[in-house]
Amino acid sequence: MRTGESVLGEADMSLIHALQILPRASWTQLSAVLGAGPDTLARRWEHLTAGGYAWTSMLIARRGAEAALYAWVELECTAGTTEATAVELCGDPGTLGVHAVTGGADLVLLLIAPDLPALDAYVTGRVRRLPGVLRARTQVVTRMHNRPYRSRVEQLTPAQARLLAEVTALERRDGARARVVPQVTDLDRRLVAELAGDARRSAAELARQCGTSESTVRRRLEVLSAGGALHHHCQPAPRFSGRPVWAMVTAQVAPLDEASTVAALTRVRRTQVITSVTGPHNLVVAMWLGSVEELHEVAAGLVRTAPALRITGTAVSLRTYKIGAQVLGPDGRRMHHVKPEA
Repeated sequence: MRTGESVLGEADMSLIHALQILPRASWTQLSAVLGAGPDTLARRWEHLTAGGYAWTSMLIARRGAEAALYAWVELECTAGTTEATAVELCGDPGTLGVHAVTGGADLVLLLIAPDLPALDAYVTGRVRRLPGVLRARTQVVTRMHNRPYRSRVEQLTPAQARLLAEVTALERRDGARARVVPQVTDLDRRLVAELAGDARRSAAELARQCGTSESTVRRRLEVLSAGGALHHHCQPAPRFSGRPVWAMVTAQVAPLDEASTVAALTRVRRTQVITSVTGPHNLVVAMWLGSVEELHEVAAGLVRTAPALRITGTAVSLRTYKIGAQVLGPDGRRMHHVKPEA
């Protein structure tokens, strides 16, 4: 049984795919690849974002030499409180994912925190104290093998994707001198907080909002991007993308086989987030599927691709409340975003 279908046309999905490759490209740059005028692309993107059908967002991935800390948290809730608990948690800047799921848990959260003490303070002082929460099981991500919510829609032709990749490579060469791990400043955090809801906001608008110059805005964003400090993604609202079902697979693999297994899993198109974790199993894989039935096929495919993998559990989302900084409504469309902590 399919739980949703794409209401986004090929032109919409091509534009989204292009922005996944070059999130802040000008409409003129994209026009040369997509075969539509800059004004047409701008209007199409305005329609998608105003309707909550797609978005582009930016978050901090690193703070200096230290990467951000992630964790998966499974919550059991008292009867009738799951939705209220999910809605409450959506308003917290540290929740990058809030999913109501099948299986042993009622909710699955993906959290981001600066460090272990901050994670403990949030889970103990905030999550566990919510009235509807019975139990919270936390698995710290020891390694994020790919950035969350970066899966691509694969709509462009190979030739179009190559053209955009060439522009990306050129920009990276131009910014090579800045390719060092940057220290994230207070200004950087303010910039990213403004870009969390719309990563295409202009340098002029950001400069006015943050009380600085356009050249400073451009320079800081270039430094952060070159140093890998930014998590930048563009995504269609899953319910309207043709892949509306979020699924989580937990698995076990021997430590010596982990590197080769992860390398194999990253080649599976559907895998969106691959994480090594603490706890009873050492891998958690999340993905978006076209239907619930597809999960069986995908799980079998994961084992065929990575024979050392032993799947220990699966779950599918009954409803996704939040993706990254974006809060989704009951109809699956983006309602608003939650600014990250500055």
